Amino acid sequence: MKEFQLIEHFFAKQAQSRRDVELGIGDDCALVTPALNKSIAISCDTLVENVHFYPDIPPKALGYKSLAVNLSDLASMGAEPAWMTLALTLPEVDEQWLTSYSAGLFEAAEYYNIALVGGDTTRGPRSITITVNGQVQAGTGLTRSGARIGDWIYVTGTLGDSALGLDLIRGNRASSPEDADFLINRHYYPTPRVLAGQALRTLASSAIDLSDGLLSDIQHLLKQSGIGATIDVDLLPLSASLKNSVTQEEALSYALTGGEDYELLFSVPEAQKGALEIALANTGVSFAQIGQISTGDKLKLLRDGQPYTPINIGFEHFS
Repeated sequence: MKEFQLIEHFFAKQAQSRRDVELGIGDDCALVTPALNKSIAISCDTLVENVHFYPDIPPKALGYKSLAVNLSDLASMGAEPAWMTLALTLPEVDEQWLTSYSAGLFEAAEYYNIALVGGDTTRGPRSITITVNGQVQAGTGLTRSGARIGDWIYVTGTLGDSALGLDLIRGNRASSPEDADFLINRHYYPTPRVLAGQALRTLASSAIDLSDGLLSDIQHLLKQSGIGATIDVDLLPLSASLKNSVTQEEALSYALTGGEDYELLFSVPEAQKGALEIALANTGVSFAQIGQISTGDKLKLLRDGQPYTPINIGFEHFS
């Protein structure tokens, strides 16, 4: 199967349609029409086999996840997904793999209403590069640099599930079948918090998505805001499946350093706390207050009011 046949068969025919796409797949460029007074949010991620995913990952899960991790970046800025491009490098044309991969990709694209408008295919070691474009009302996009002293720190969802799911896939951990299904699904099918991000646009002072782990990602936010923070690890939201599968100390370590949660970490001024409850309740996304922005430029972890250092349980997540 030649390149143009591959694109037509597996991608062009399934692409989500949007009214703001003037010209999609099939020409030298795509043409899109941004809405009036909207800024364009752009994010790009590359996933490389044996670096970011194992060769035996279910291709449908890979298709879904390769888009979801990009959408999480749009969510952290409060943007509405609009258009994407896909650059796919494959060692060979495997029609069964492509059928499953494209099914997962378009499952996510349809759910989040994002249109595939172009891209490229080439031969080589398997890698996937997706660029997503979103729209946000001009001047309202969330950033990492707006946190202020006294703001409260929150996270959506639960933390640590994906990292433990990866360890289960590797065979480094064991769990009950029910808990294992939940945790592995959290690794393969992360949920980008798109609606939550949009709800936070007028409420949050800063935001970032959690891809490398809470401890790593909050440092990016604090550096950009020029501020410090205190986190109470007793307040970290942990799923029942995580707590059922490891000790409490191990659960906290997964939550703090595990990575690939793709939840949102954000700060909210005291005056907006009441509005936050209402806004996120309408999205159906759970969230938890875990700390507060403070003076200085250091991150402090507390447990039972005392300084806390997480244990090292020796896992590594994909970059």
